Formats: sequence, C-alpha cells, structure tokens
Amino acid sequence: MTQLPENDSQPKAVRVRFPPSPTGLLHVGGLRSALFNWLFARHHGGTFILRIEDTDRKRYEPEALSDVLESLRWLGLNWDEGPEVGGDYGPYFQSERLDLYQKYADELVAKGAAYYCFCSPERLVQVREEQQRRKQEFVGYDRHCRDLDPDQSAARAAAGETAVVRLKMPLEGETTFHDLIRGDISVENSTQDDLVLLKSDGYPTYHLANVVDDHLMRITHIMRAEEWISTAPRHVQLYRALGWEMPAIAHLPVVLDPSGKGKMSKRKKVVSDGRELPVLVRDFQTAGYLPEAMFNFLALVGWSYDGHTELMTREEIIERFSIKHVNPAPAAFNYDKLDHMNGVYIRNLEAGDLAERMMPFLDEAGLAADRETVMRIVPLIQERMKRLDEAPSLVDFFFVEKLPDYDPTLLVPKKMDAASTDLLLGQARVVLQDVSPFAHDALEAALRGLAETMGVKVGQLFSPIRVAVCGRTVAPPLFGTLEILGRERVLKRIDLGLEKLKTLEQTE
Repeated sequence: MTQLPENDSQPKAVRVRFPPSPTGLLHVGGLRSALFNWLFARHHGGTFILRIEDTDRKRYEPEALSDVLESLRWLGLNWDEGPEVGGDYGPYFQSERLDLYQKYADELVAKGAAYYCFCSPERLVQVREEQQRRKQEFVGYDRHCRDLDPDQSAARAAAGETAVVRLKMPLEGETTFHDLIRGDISVENSTQDDLVLLKSDGYPTYHLANVVDDHLMRITHIMRAEEWISTAPRHVQLYRALGWEMPAIAHLPVVLDPSGKGKMSKRKKVVSDGRELPVLVRDFQTAGYLPEAMFNFLALVGWSYDGHTELMTREEIIERFSIKHVNPAPAAFNYDKLDHMNGVYIRNLEAGDLAERMMPFLDEAGLAADRETVMRIVPLIQERMKRLDEAPSLVDFFFVEKLPDYDPTLLVPKKMDAASTDLLLGQARVVLQDVSPFAHDALEAALRGLAETMGVKVGQLFSPIRVAVCGRTVAPPLFGTLEILGRERVLKRIDLGLEKLKTLEQTE
C-alpha cells in the first residue's frame, strides 16, 4: 500500500485529481477539495488532473461544467491534464470511457469477484422496507443473486435480460486501509453491501469508474471529502480484485456551517441582517471577494501552517502545504474571518488594480463610472472596503447629477436646530464658492477656519456639508470628496440642502 512518508517525500511523481460531477454549480466545499489537491501537486512538483465524472446523465447540466472550469480559473487552479488541455491519459470525461468500465466489469465477473444481479427496482424497495420494518442492523441489498450459477447468469445477461453488475464483498473479516490524515481505519465486512459497479444502461457507478480511472491515470494520492470514508473499504476490495495497487488516500475534513453545527449547506444562508451568505463559488465572485484572498482563506479551512500564521502569499502556501498539517476535525466556514482577510487584501492592492476590479461592480449597479474618476476615489474608500460589492453604495453619489431624495433632518447635527444649521451651511457655501484652488488642502484650511470663526466644532460644520453633497451621514473623507465632485456640483447640492432646511424650519 502506498503511504506518505513523514517528510512528504515521494517515491514516485505525484499525480492527483479533482473529479467533479457536473450535476450542479460548484460549491465552495468542492473548491476547497480542489485547492488541497492542487497545493499538494504544486508542493511536490507533481501533476494536477481535472477529470469530469459525467456518468450521471439524468442530472447532467452543461452549465455546471463551464461553472467548474471558470471557478477553478478564478482561483488560479490551473490543471495540467484534463478538458481543454489534454494529456496522455485521456479522455478526461468519463462518458467517453464506457468501453473501459465494461471491460473491467466483465473481468471482475469472470474472476468471480462480481456478479450479475437481475433484481427489479421494485423488489429492492420491498427488501429495504422489510429490513427497516424488522429493524435489522444491516439495511441494504440482500445478495439475492449472489449465488446464482455464473454461466446461467452470463447467458441471461447476454440474452438482453436487464441486469447490473455488483461487487462480491467478503462476508467475513474486516477491511483495513490507511488514511494519511486519520491513520488506520478498519471496517467489518459484514456491514458492507454488494454495491453496484455497472448499471443496466452500461454506465458505471462512481465506484467502478473512480477506481478504474485512478489506476489508468496513474493517480498516486486520492484526496477527497470525508463523506467518502464509508466507501473506501469497498474500493480497497475492488483494487484487490483487479490486482492493482491502491493509491495513498486522505479524507479531508468536512466544511461546517458557520455556527459549527452541521455540514455547510449548498444553498445560500440568510443571516439576521438580511444578507445572503454565498456558498457557490460564483456567488463569492459576485459578492466581491478577491480570488487571492479566497485562496488564502480556503487553504486555512482544515489546514494550518503553524497554528497562528494566517496571511500568506500563494507561493508561501505552496511551499508550506503538507498533508500532516491537515486537521481531521471538521472546520467551520467563518465568514467574518473571510471578510476581514478580504479587506486586508483590498487594502494591499495598488489603486489602479482596485479601480479595475471595482469597475464591473459599478457597471452592474448601473453607474456611469469612468475609470479616471474611480482612480481618484479609490484612496478615499480603500481602507473601508471589505468586499468589492460594497463599492457601488460607497461611491454612487459621485456618478449622479441629482442625489436621491433624503430626509432633511439628516442635515441637522446633534444639539443644533434647522435654523442654526441653515446659517452654518449658508456660510460654508460662501467659503466654498470662493476657495481656490478647489482642492483638498485648501478646502480643509478654509472650512476649519470657518468653524473656528463661527465658534462651532468642526463636526457640527462638516456634518451638514457631508449630508448635503453626499445624501448620507456616512461617506468617504469630506475634503477629498469635495475635490472630486468639483465646485459646481458641490454648490448645487448645498443649495438643495439649504432649500430642505428652510422647509424644515417652517415645520419646527
């Protein structure tokens, strides 16, 4: 049995695979599995293979295939063999390898390691229901066809009678395999059923196709989800029956819901503030997470370098990644941590880079934003952003001629009334009309001087100006905002604010 030495050195060139089934859009848990395989391959200078397990034709979705490819590319997980790049061990779509699965199913039947089963779906349902009614410890196929005469069974199958091929599991003893993360695992054979290897339509189940392809594609290490542990004993027996060496195997920790209770859902979760938490990879993209931040964060969902280092470059993670540091315990998906990490990565971007990444989000929001203006805005908001999807709400007032209507009471600072605010804002307008140049430093000096002259706190002066020009109480730094908006727009918006205050005065 191939095992991973303590120092992770390999007796043969590492070959790993990510084998998604295109029956739905890629979940972030699947992306984490792909990432760990990719990191393992890159750390050892090995080969990362993308294999499409598309034998479930009833649930196959063409959109799901393109989603997988786009999701992997988004995170920068380039594959060395697979769709679009080819390789020496293709085809890399299982639906194009049916002759291989038939060949090895026939070989297993000929060896007596598998057999034809002619039981109808209706009978199988009845058997299961009866087992459940009797509260039997073992619930599964009752091996009704296991001991039929092999020659007669072969003749019935050849004559076209509907049949599947089942694995003939040992009835006694136990099957033991070594998990690189969890150590030796032993399972009583009596608890395992004779699973289906080849369906009646000639398509393989996951179990046969997976084993055949891993062998023929010379996979050295299987890193897959924890949920597949229960199938490992039967896969071990399949390898034995075919006379093949089984790759080293590691079952990755399950990704839990943020609460730490239960597996992470495949549907968006709505939290108390009404926000939908993404779970599909494409949703993380549209939510404005940077791929480099996602790469860093996902690497830490179940793996740790030294227990405290979190921010690492792609190159550092590749260099440091090791299976022995993968924790077998389930790992909760911490959105707060992801948001924090994404914010750090946003703050570290160059202004031009961040502006470029913001543009699609501004376009999607229907803002007529030009890159030059966005470049000027970036320094004002870069420290505040956690996700790119926040950009439109932070900058929308820069790209409209007229602000949406807002509550005039927002113009009035604490401990002031509409009349005194009207006086302050009116004096601010006089200063802003004459200040030259209409730029950050001159604006700051003029307005701070006005506050001192009028004997008010700077916050009392700046607040109504901010609301008047931005339409909100919270906005980017005031002086940079005024400079970018320009004198003409600022004065127009202050005039509107003064009109609102006069209306408010009449009601007080």
